[in-house]
Amino acid sequence: MSESSSGVNTLSGSFPKSHSSHYSDLGVTRTPLSVDQSPDSGLVSTPLPSRRFRFVSWHRLEQCDVTGDQLTCPRVREGPSEEELLQREEDDICLERGRRSRRREEEGQRWEDRLQENWENCLELNLSYQDLGDPFQQENFLRILRRLIRVEKLQLVDNSLTNLSSVRLPRCRMLNLHRNHLVCLRQLPKLPAVEHLCLSENAIGSLGGLGALGSSPLRSLNLTRNPVAFTQDYRARVFLCLPKLEMLDGVPKLPEDSLPTRLQFPETTRMCNIL
Repeated sequence: MSESSSGVNTLSGSFPKSHSSHYSDLGVTRTPLSVDQSPDSGLVSTPLPSRRFRFVSWHRLEQCDVTGDQLTCPRVREGPSEEELLQREEDDICLERGRRSRRREEEGQRWEDRLQENWENCLELNLSYQDLGDPFQQENFLRILRRLIRVEKLQLVDNSLTNLSSVRLPRCRMLNLHRNHLVCLRQLPKLPAVEHLCLSENAIGSLGGLGALGSSPLRSLNLTRNPVAFTQDYRARVFLCLPKLEMLDGVPKLPEDSLPTRLQFPETTRMCNIL
């Protein structure tokens, strides 16, 4: 315990460090505070000067020339609209962007923003752990994915993604979708050039749609910790759909992964089913 010049006794370490929330609930938004000493009342909490920029993307900051293809792991989660911030908070918050609708269409986006985002020229990008908790954030994320026409390596880990069928990644050779919410392979994006695909820890329950990857040069596939990985003859059926596949779930193709004869030619039986 120490005594300040203002006569207020303070305990060292009595102010715990604040931890940012992993959720996008604005109702419990934690505001960064700085602590000043006042001669009248002792300690006073005041908002930090950077507080008004906490929901602003890098390309909407003034005097910022950084483009999207220069960032390896950018934070792209869309912030709430200025109108919603003004409704939920009493403070006067000025965001460095023009007023826009939450469901903004791509053609309505400012041309300057599109040039600075420059997603079309990204070759390697990590967009993992974006905390896409709201529909408008998911829409903005899909908008970005549709612009990745030249990306070759893409990381989308733990983003709660459910359907990417509207996305086409024509040059993507490596895609990591570990720990998302995909329930079938038909929800994958179009991947004509994919070589390595990781789908571990999703909710894929069948191999329906796997044949769509047959025309791609796919060499390795990871479906571990999906329900389909626990089905009978799982490995044999995967290699039947993808003859060029070299590795499944981190294990190279084994002789026993050849399709059992009983699956190719069902056993003959003398039993007759009467309907």
